Amino acid sequence: MSALTYPQSIVIGALQGITELFPISSLGHSVLVPAWIGGSWSDLVTQGNSDTGTPYLAFVVALHVATALALLIFYWRDWVAIIGGFVTSIRNRRIDTSTQRLAWLIVVATIPVGILGLLLEHPLRTLFATPLIAAVFLTLNGLVLIAGEALRRRQSMTLAEYGRQHEAAEQGATVATRRRTIDSLSYKEAGGIGLVQCLALLAGISRSGVTMVGGLVRGLDNEDAAKFAFLLATPVIFAAGVLKLPQLAGPQGDGILGQALVGAIVAGVAAYVAVKFLTKYFETRTLLPFAVYCLVAGLLSIARFA
Repeated sequence: MSALTYPQSIVIGALQGITELFPISSLGHSVLVPAWIGGSWSDLVTQGNSDTGTPYLAFVVALHVATALALLIFYWRDWVAIIGGFVTSIRNRRIDTSTQRLAWLIVVATIPVGILGLLLEHPLRTLFATPLIAAVFLTLNGLVLIAGEALRRRQSMTLAEYGRQHEAAEQGATVATRRRTIDSLSYKEAGGIGLVQCLALLAGISRSGVTMVGGLVRGLDNEDAAKFAFLLATPVIFAAGVLKLPQLAGPQGDGILGQALVGAIVAGVAAYVAVKFLTKYFETRTLLPFAVYCLVAGLLSIARFA
């Protein structure tokens, strides 16, 4: 794939870093954007033997590793505490703190996507990573985000109504504090959210989006659902990238190592900026703008590539 230019690697790197964390599907955009631009951009997606992996997918893998590193840097304090809690819980053979419990929630939630990813990631990506199918799944991603947001609103209204009916007026303010925290999730709920994350193996379905919806369904608010989604994404993206990074050292990396390095740097910076923005955004705002974007972009792409 020596035709990959440095400007292309910069654009795709920025696209990957942003869309991996924004709930709008990085894999879907890495397929759709080159297809929309056409010409040599579209050729990037189709070059190579899809049965053994394409140079473009090898290039995208490098971008994934950079994205995971950005998440590790942003949440480094959390990860130091989580890893410490995990080690301490094993040494003491019990779970005593909320941090230790969070560590095991992440482990449990990572198991489903870890197993299915190893078994199905390559077949699903080569089978469904086409512009039309990615457009269909991007549209479905928008519908999933709308459904999750609608459920969150209904739960909030139910809680407020409960507060009005069963709390004294002076205790009404406590209703707002009844939201669930991440460490209050059960291991079964964490496993369910991890299973939902497997949908991101399909081009057009957002990992952060469906994981956030899984958290909203279990009673988390947007802020905590987003943080849990980003924490869950970190080991999955990093492990998948590291396992496949050797592909760049083989024939698939011929002529693109420099472009991959530049793209990875851009992706890492873009991902750091994106997660910093989103953590503030979800303190007060919702998934609806992203849902509308996915529906519009998905439907337009279906009309374009059908």
